[in-house]
Amino acid sequence: MEFKDYYKILGVKPEADQDEIKRAYRKLARKYHPDVSKEADAETRFKEVGEAYEALKDPNKRKAYDQVRSGGWRPGEEFRPPPNWGQGFDPGAFEGGEDFSGFSDFFSSLFGSRGPRRRGPMRSAGRDQHARIEVDLETAFAGGTRQISVARTVVGPDGVPRRQPDSIKVRLPAGLTDGRQLRLRGKGEPGLNGGPPGDLFLEIAVQPHPLFELHGRDLHLSLPIAPWEAALGAKVSVPTLAGKVEMNIPPGVSSGKRLRLKGRGLPGQTPGDQYVILKVLVPAAVSERQRELYQELAKEQAFDPRADMEVRS
Repeated sequence: MEFKDYYKILGVKPEADQDEIKRAYRKLARKYHPDVSKEADAETRFKEVGEAYEALKDPNKRKAYDQVRSGGWRPGEEFRPPPNWGQGFDPGAFEGGEDFSGFSDFFSSLFGSRGPRRRGPMRSAGRDQHARIEVDLETAFAGGTRQISVARTVVGPDGVPRRQPDSIKVRLPAGLTDGRQLRLRGKGEPGLNGGPPGDLFLEIAVQPHPLFELHGRDLHLSLPIAPWEAALGAKVSVPTLAGKVEMNIPPGVSSGKRLRLKGRGLPGQTPGDQYVILKVLVPAAVSERQRELYQELAKEQAFDPRADMEVRS
């Protein structure tokens, strides 16, 4: 459920006296009454104003609400009642036979609603939390540990929940793929009235790498080679995340040729592969001798790279 700032809804300051609150309510109730207002959200605003006034007009309700509000909650933020609300804060003390069924879950969680009382506080599990963690490709490959900070609800000695950052040490397993979720049991929001805490779900975001592209568990690497290596074949050194390896380039390859290094991708039950995409780079003929060699090669090779581009009439 969402936290509601009743003072903001009525447009008054938290230190406003009861007369100011009453005047603000009457003014807004007239403005948003569905029978006279032409605004599209008049009915919704009218209900919000009525709920806010119901919470603040009674000194006991207002005192209890102020204590919860002091925890630093912001409007619209996900909210759970204090774990001891059914004990130190007794919802039954606020029930006066009125029907609050038209009010929000937030209001009902604080002040109860018309109907039979429970004999004791209800236990419930804490809410799960979700966060996103960015890792570099080397960490995704090898694993590691990371200290992260997440906002959690912490209940102070006064029983009032407050939002504050909490530092958590996370062990990252090897072979993390982009978008994978890690579940940290018991690291979510605290439970209600002694209920178990929720879990924290971390979504992995693998950051771009200057050499490799990640596709699932497979890695793609663009590898520059010289024209003579492409023509004659060669044994070249290829970088991988586990270190350099030697790879044989067959003779007569062209740019775009893909070679596979099996099992050199991200580890896992089925390890990924590394695909090496060859890119032939042609050096410029700078000296006279280099130009002569290119000219000799052109004479020796009966090769037309555009032979297949003829358009039939």
